[in-house]
Amino acid sequence: MSKKHTAHAEQAEAPNPATAEPAADPAADLQTALTEAQQKAAQNWDSYIRAVAELDNLRKRSQRDLENAHRYALERFLQELLPVKDSLEAGIAVAASSADSLREGLEMTLKLLAALLERYDVREINPVKGAAFNPEQHEAMTLQPSTEAPPGSVLLTVQKGYRLNDRLLRAARVIVAKSPDAAA
Repeated sequence: MSKKHTAHAEQAEAPNPATAEPAADPAADLQTALTEAQQKAAQNWDSYIRAVAELDNLRKRSQRDLENAHRYALERFLQELLPVKDSLEAGIAVAASSADSLREGLEMTLKLLAALLERYDVREINPVKGAAFNPEQHEAMTLQPSTEAPPGSVLLTVQKGYRLNDRLLRAARVIVAKSPDAAA
């Protein structure tokens, strides 16, 4: 190649300072990216700290609400039970006056208590004589030979049982009939 040709080729390869963009500084680009990443990391850390604090507050609030629920769960029930106690105390106060007024007071108190239990959906389990023994609702106190009731049925209710909604509070205590032949 000739010198003329070589000079022309060098001019073609060399960038023209008037038309070329200024070369970007890689260090400045990295510094800008680093600053942006640090800002984003700081925002994420702040969000994380706030979320952890909010979860901790929620946990503490839930714990406090649960403790209060346990502590005061019976408050309403007991407020409604207090008139029953008052009625019993009044009955004791007038007990000396007459047996009829005492009986009347006790019957009124029993009605108050029955109404209170009904409001809280407490139901009696009071099996009648001859009803089939149900081990899910009845507790057999003893077996007694009987010709009056079929074997395996309730002969006598010793103590009533109770259910709260669909849950057994106390089984009815019963005496269960057995055949008279089994007694011998």
